[in-house]
Amino acid sequence: MRLEELEGGKAVLQRMLDAYGFTMQKQLGDMHDLSSGTISTWIRRDYFPGDVVVACALDTGVSLRWLATGKGDKFEAVKTTDSTIAIPYFNLSSGKLEENGVWLADNDFIPEQTSKPIYVKSQNYAWIIDKDKHDVSNGRWVLSIDGIHDVYDVTRIPSNKIQVQLINSGASFVCDANEVVCIGQVIFSIERNV
Repeated sequence: MRLEELEGGKAVLQRMLDAYGFTMQKQLGDMHDLSSGTISTWIRRDYFPGDVVVACALDTGVSLRWLATGKGDKFEAVKTTDSTIAIPYFNLSSGKLEENGVWLADNDFIPEQTSKPIYVKSQNYAWIIDKDKHDVSNGRWVLSIDGIHDVYDVTRIPSNKIQVQLINSGASFVCDANEVVCIGQVIFSIERNV
């Protein structure tokens, strides 16, 4: 990251509020013992508060690059040691995918050809998804259908059609492949057994 890439002022402040889940600048000030005048000065002078940005990244697991520059993903896959990797963690509930920090996994658990891994957890299942895969083919996929997200087993059929079946359900339908939005391909499925 080069110095000229850093964004100060209102942009970096908004990303820190987003990372903490705050709606008001006062919440950030209270957390880091900052006066409202100090935060106002950041905005007025387009100041980059490096110490607070680093603290925010450490507190929340949000990507330091994203916080500082606005570039990249909010939660990037980051190697934490030689044997572990932190990947973005999402909850899947009531058809919505919501960011929930990072998930630590053993490096050997994520196949090398997986370019953008994320961890998605629902009530009884969890999946490792490659968010970079978007060409729906036979297999298990996270799809958005009319804005509702879920995990489906997909079978390609002629004329650019797909048969879509909700996992562990008899419910299925056939549609045009262009009628669904592909979020990513399931690489691993994890199932709760108790």
